[in-house]
Amino acid sequence: MTSLSLKTKISLNPNNSALHFNVPNKLQHTNFPKKGKIKIKVTCSATDQPPQQQQQQTYSKKKRNASEGDKGIDPVGFLNKVGITHKPLAQFLRERHKELKNRKDEIFKRFLNLMEFSTGYEIVGMHRNVEHRVDFMDWAPGARYCALVGDFNGWSPTENCAREGHLGHDDYGYWFIILEDKLREGEKPDELYFQQYNYVDDYDKGDSGVSIQEIFKRANDEYWEPGEDRFVKNRFELPAKLYEQLFGPNGPQTLQELEEMPDAQTTYKAWKEQHKDDLPSNLPYDVIDNGKDYDVFNVASDPRWQEKFRSKEPPIPYWLETRKGRKAWLKKYTPGIPHGSKYRVYFNTPDGPLERIPAWATYVQPDADGKEAFAIHWEPSPEFAYKWRNTRPKVPKSLRIYECHVGISGSKPKISSFNEFTEKVLPHVKEAGYNVIQLFGVVEHKDYFTVGYRVTNLYAVSSRYGTPDDFKRLVDEAHGLGLLVFLDIVHSYSAADQMVGLSQFDGSNDCYFHTGKRGFHKYWGTRMFKYDDLDVLHFLLSNLNWWVVEYQIDGFQFHSLSSMIYTHNGFASLTGDLEEYCNQYVDKDALLYLILANEILHALHPNIITIAEDATYYPGLCEPTTQGGLGFDYFLNLSASEMWLSFLENTPDHEWSMSKIVSTLVGNGQYSDKMIMYAENHNQSISGGRSFAEILFGEISEHSPDTNNLLLRGCSLHKMIRLITFTIGGHAYLNFMGNEFGHPKRVEFPMPSNNFSFSLANRHWDLLANRLHSNLYSFDQELMKLDENAKVLLRGSPSVHHVNDAKMVICYMRGPLVFIFNFHPTDSYEDYSVGVEEAGEYQIILNTDESKFGGQGLIKEHQYLQRTISKRVDGLRNCIEVPLPSRTAQVYKLSRILRI
Repeated sequence: MTSLSLKTKISLNPNNSALHFNVPNKLQHTNFPKKGKIKIKVTCSATDQPPQQQQQQTYSKKKRNASEGDKGIDPVGFLNKVGITHKPLAQFLRERHKELKNRKDEIFKRFLNLMEFSTGYEIVGMHRNVEHRVDFMDWAPGARYCALVGDFNGWSPTENCAREGHLGHDDYGYWFIILEDKLREGEKPDELYFQQYNYVDDYDKGDSGVSIQEIFKRANDEYWEPGEDRFVKNRFELPAKLYEQLFGPNGPQTLQELEEMPDAQTTYKAWKEQHKDDLPSNLPYDVIDNGKDYDVFNVASDPRWQEKFRSKEPPIPYWLETRKGRKAWLKKYTPGIPHGSKYRVYFNTPDGPLERIPAWATYVQPDADGKEAFAIHWEPSPEFAYKWRNTRPKVPKSLRIYECHVGISGSKPKISSFNEFTEKVLPHVKEAGYNVIQLFGVVEHKDYFTVGYRVTNLYAVSSRYGTPDDFKRLVDEAHGLGLLVFLDIVHSYSAADQMVGLSQFDGSNDCYFHTGKRGFHKYWGTRMFKYDDLDVLHFLLSNLNWWVVEYQIDGFQFHSLSSMIYTHNGFASLTGDLEEYCNQYVDKDALLYLILANEILHALHPNIITIAEDATYYPGLCEPTTQGGLGFDYFLNLSASEMWLSFLENTPDHEWSMSKIVSTLVGNGQYSDKMIMYAENHNQSISGGRSFAEILFGEISEHSPDTNNLLLRGCSLHKMIRLITFTIGGHAYLNFMGNEFGHPKRVEFPMPSNNFSFSLANRHWDLLANRLHSNLYSFDQELMKLDENAKVLLRGSPSVHHVNDAKMVICYMRGPLVFIFNFHPTDSYEDYSVGVEEAGEYQIILNTDESKFGGQGLIKEHQYLQRTISKRVDGLRNCIEVPLPSRTAQVYKLSRILRI
């Protein structure tokens, strides 16, 4: 048999972090008999080169690959870029890069490339095999016996099993079980032993009626040219001819008869002398000796034949023609495990038997009415399986992210479904002007009150919202509306549940997680992944790729990175000293995982977006991995929401610091284009917290004499906070579902403390009919249009040139736009001077005080256009004098340039 390789484009240097994946979705290697009269070159020596030379060449090759792989890589590149000269951190980054190379070397010893390493879902888990069976594989190195139990086999632990010592698992602890489809009564086994079935594409074609013999005969007649099948009929002709040349027609037949063989050089010279007068046509091959003691002989081939053979495509179509369709399969077999079957995996361990939900299960019922959890085999027939209708939208240059939770997205006090979200929430998101939805709580979790952050089954969508196909429809419809879909992924820790989750999965405490205290989060009790284990990395990296491939997810927000980066789980008091980012409390293996995750995701899916949620702002979060960074596209500015919450709850209005607002929102100017800004996300309104609207409007009584003033204050601050947060930051903005219209209630999931009530686990969409909330929603729409029309998020970093803490005024420019804020609770200014660069006419394009936004309309229409005055203000050559009512903000745009 000869291995015929299809043309692929794979360039993977183990030492090169710039990975290139371009592999067609076709079979990579196909074995098929080789036929015909040939002249072929064969190397017939146990080792082509002596060990010493082999070692030298191997060392040289490794050295060359290392130098090629390090080309363009600087482990401390971003430190030099930002001018940081911290020797311990630089040394830490160099050591981390060295360990990354070692980690990749470990991976390449077991896996062909990083693509194979991150696509474990193709073989691990439950998969239908083309040979009328279902294959199951799972990783449990601590188990001694593995079986599948379920309603398909009467929950028997012996019917579908694999045992240690009986080829049940490999050396790494992956157990393999085959579930054969059952032959129907009266049906005969397939004529071809390795008969394959196409269960999807040809489900309506059935059996073509052409026999195997007819297909093979046609293959030989059509594929091979005359004479090319010579060595199929005479497989031993070439070795027999070689043997006869060496020993003659009556050579030895046994090892005892075989005398001491002369060396290769003597044999070759004797043979050459014997055939010196022969015609070239009688010598289809030639024996060549390179004068080396370790050469036995080589057989030279005809280059013309080599070229012809290599250009010949393998006869795969004939082999595929032997496949039968789905109807033929259903006629002959019943599925070994039908669609919808409930199952678990059964292990025998040193501590006794146990049952678990398979780690790679894609559909799980974690808590079925108080009964034991189980996985569900999801294999709908092709006519009922979901078919994608829409393509992924192009990634916008500025991200306007709408953060959502499916379960609380409805108005009724119940858990909402994927389908309800698709029908009701997606159109609202589109109308509101956002271009991304970010979902959290989608990955399966046992306890609903954990908001979805204590994940139990990383490969499954939460069954409480619907089926996998329902979620596919949600993503597909979002893409049809031009919305990207991001997923909040939790790889920083996992639920400590044993029956449903991964804790003590195979009976041991160190399967997926660290042992001892390090294996548990210090405050939450969740389990901490063992990022230095290749099989754990295989599981997590494949999980990221699974969501992109199976559900067409467009990006990930990596939740709570500080929990995984530090062994103190991010709860230590950090001072900002760079030493804290490279000391003994930093988990280097976790950092290596994040680097691998970003490298692989961006190599396999160039348009993917990755977002880091890290309260400690670890150095290099959004720097390229080739320059010592972690490779994220964006990071969340968590400080902004904390500042606003502190102001609203603890600081009187007249004591707000304008300087603090600017410094917190602008952050590090070097990374402003990588920063995602938000005034409030779900953290401000979940489980005990309060939304800004609840703080601003929650205590207002309808009968209070000061109701109007309190409503005006709340409405003004709600708009101004969002306007400055949206426009002064980076290239992305995030808003939590309902906050755009001032949702007045916090979110509280059902739990024992509230008697499992759903009264606060929903969104009151009916408030959009209320005038106050409708005005706030209209203003938020105008914010989104401001970016859509004026590209405000795409502009360079803002030029903040006016910050007056006494008068509580902030002014900054971004491109042709000028933003002016007066946060003073009582003082208004008639002609307030702010500097501008360009001389000309400036037109108000957005005013928080307009009556349609719930304002008083104090700025009249004739005041909307302002002409510059040639007077130096704020260090700029020109200025405009603008009306500035208290608690208002205006956005001016340069409408006409005046040439002086």
